[in-house]
Amino acid sequence: MMWDKLALILLVIGGINWGLVGIFELDLVAWMFGGAASVVSRLIYILVALSAVWCISFLFRDRSPARLEA
Repeated sequence: MMWDKLALILLVIGGINWGLVGIFELDLVAWMFGGAASVVSRLIYILVALSAVWCISFLFRDRSPARLEA
């Protein structure tokens, strides 16, 4: 459950960043951490990508009410 929330938070950060890139041509992650090629920026990009892969599993999980109560 904690990993799910962390993955969603990172995915939201990535989505907002891509929105800023699309609308204003501003890569906020790159701007904050010294460019898109910096180690920290690349680490954040990798974490966002891994979060997206993790969140794919949400599509295949059983979320029926009976299972949630157990």
